Amino acid sequence: MFLKNCWYVAAWSHELIDDALVGKTLLNEKVLLYRGRDDNVVAIEDRCCHRGAPLSLGRLEGNCVRCMYHGLLFDNTGACVQIPGQESIPPSLKVKSYRVVDTGHLVWIWMGDPALADEAAIPDFEYLKKPEWHGMPDYLHYDANYLLIADNLADFNHVSYVHTNTLGGSERYAVEHEQSPLEKRDDGFKLTKWHMNSDLPPFVKKVEKKMGKVDRWNTVEMKVPAFFYLESGFSPAGNGLKEGNRDGVIEFRNFQAMTPETDKTTHFFWVYMHNQKKDIDLISHSLHASILEGFYEDKLIIETQQKVLDADPQFKLKAIAADAPLSHLRWLIEKRVKEESLKV
Repeated sequence: MFLKNCWYVAAWSHELIDDALVGKTLLNEKVLLYRGRDDNVVAIEDRCCHRGAPLSLGRLEGNCVRCMYHGLLFDNTGACVQIPGQESIPPSLKVKSYRVVDTGHLVWIWMGDPALADEAAIPDFEYLKKPEWHGMPDYLHYDANYLLIADNLADFNHVSYVHTNTLGGSERYAVEHEQSPLEKRDDGFKLTKWHMNSDLPPFVKKVEKKMGKVDRWNTVEMKVPAFFYLESGFSPAGNGLKEGNRDGVIEFRNFQAMTPETDKTTHFFWVYMHNQKKDIDLISHSLHASILEGFYEDKLIIETQQKVLDADPQFKLKAIAADAPLSHLRWLIEKRVKEESLKV
């Protein structure tokens, strides 16, 4: 079961340009996304109520979409407003509509009770709005349940082993880091990890040629059901980073959103950002390529993990001390899903 009464990322805003009719499966439901001629984004069921043809194979007409099987026209509320050759339109001829919000960067969708949709509750990633921060928004598709991806992100120790030669830089990170107390929240958690007097990981060495030994920090926030925020940076070792000195620091910001497609597949939206003032595009491309390389390392393990778990449904996952963040996140999700089911 999925948590329904929350906002999910449905698309990057740039996916809905040039009259595109974008069909996606979200939480096991077929959804059509498009931008009307009034520039408002629409989300309706991607299935004509007449004969079940996908409306994503239709034609945009103003703020409406026409099914190109038998010509029925549906407006942005999902109501059928025209049937070729038929004057009367039965009220039952309509498709499901969804609450949707376009923030200018991300398109958010509410899959649950429309009456509970509060736009103020849309998760915010402020760096997308700041002109001094730069990055290349992207998307991956996973053949795995979204919780396995969330587990991976909540467990930062995997960086030492999965990403030794890319994002991590050394297996030492897993045993030498210092960690702040886990801050458990009612919508997720926050955690900061420090690694002092370490080497730059390979992905940073590509864009920073002068630093030697560094002090490194990662502040991770995760929110229900599966949103990941990362503030990270590298400072010359011994420069007083933990005491608040940011002189000479190179910083990054990372946002990842996991939207369930089905029980065993996931939409993965991400952007990795920097605030360097020179060679902005070159650094953006380098970071994008490096992070994508790391994600493919994750993807191989996670998708294989899904196959292993599918092969033995009786297998029970066991926890270790490092699992405290992911265990808290999973507990919150299960709690909210249970609360929703009791209200149905």
